[in-house]
Amino acid sequence: MITGASKGIGAQIASLFADAGADIVITGRDATGLEATKQVIEKKGSLCLSLTSDLRTIEGVHYVGQKALDFLGTVDILVNNAGIAHIESLLETTLEHWEETQNLNIRAPFLLAQMVAPKMIEQRCGKIINISSIAAVLAPEGFAAYSVSKAGLNLLTQTMAAEWAQFNIQSNAVAPTTVLTAMSSHFWGDPEKADPMKARIPSNRFGEPHEIADLVLFLASSMSNFICGQVLRIDGGHSAV
Repeated sequence: MITGASKGIGAQIASLFADAGADIVITGRDATGLEATKQVIEKKGSLCLSLTSDLRTIEGVHYVGQKALDFLGTVDILVNNAGIAHIESLLETTLEHWEETQNLNIRAPFLLAQMVAPKMIEQRCGKIINISSIAAVLAPEGFAAYSVSKAGLNLLTQTMAAEWAQFNIQSNAVAPTTVLTAMSSHFWGDPEKADPMKARIPSNRFGEPHEIADLVLFLASSMSNFICGQVLRIDGGHSAV
């Protein structure tokens, strides 16, 4: 199950998982984008259930979680990728934007994990991969609500590992630096904003969606069975300087 799979990183993850032979449930708010992702998956020979829902609401989360369980029986791999960011200073951050960010970026992963974990525990096998951000540890200006939500997601990931690793469930987070997607390009597409940020990254570039997807696939595979409770930074050296 992959949330936020209508475009960007989520769509790339879904395509790569289909290459690996997975049957997939994808969710998002963009029905057109989800349909495009579904067609890519099905052309690769995998089954796909597409669910349009708003994970900012509790009802939306419960809807997709139950539909995924009904379709797959057991969600063997949960990728919490859906996220939102409002770029504004602390003084300009509205309560509405703060709550919306926390609801989607941390409450939805928490609720979905609660829904799918019992079956994983029963079968003694499962993978939970949460898409976090380097912003959880570097606190860039203008990303207060986003940074707080991702920092919370990191600790939630570690708590999942502490409680569920005994059942052979590996929970990890992936923390990219800036990745140029539809969500981020409206801000980082401006060279005046992007160039100073790139200068802080030793690799001198932003990440690509396929690079994040490659790491997620590794964490979803048996090759990562002893990696648990980690926040893996994929940032071109950004956090090293």
